[in-house]
Amino acid sequence: MDGLSIRQGQNLLDTGNTVKEMRANELNAQKNAGLAAPADGSGSFQNVLRDAINQTNAMQKQADVQIQDLATGKTTNIPEVMMQVEKADIALRLMTQVRNKIIDAYQEVMRMQV
Repeated sequence: MDGLSIRQGQNLLDTGNTVKEMRANELNAQKNAGLAAPADGSGSFQNVLRDAINQTNAMQKQADVQIQDLATGKTTNIPEVMMQVEKADIALRLMTQVRNKIIDAYQEVMRMQV
């Protein structure tokens, strides 16, 4: 996949590494761990999509907690809260676009004549 995944986007924000550096680090980690392509199907589209949805949900929940903490006075770090809310918003918009593309692809398949 040439695009930037949610996990990679989060890593990019956290570490400041480029996409190329992140991919090189992932390949090195797999080589060091002796891992090849997952034989159990964990790299399937379904599992990748489920993980992305779960990550997006977790980001939304974390943003909600930070907003509540800010509202109740438990935290005063407004920039951190705003960054978390923006990350959650971007992840949700990305998932919405992925959903739209999946629906478009499904509709296209259903229009095909056999």
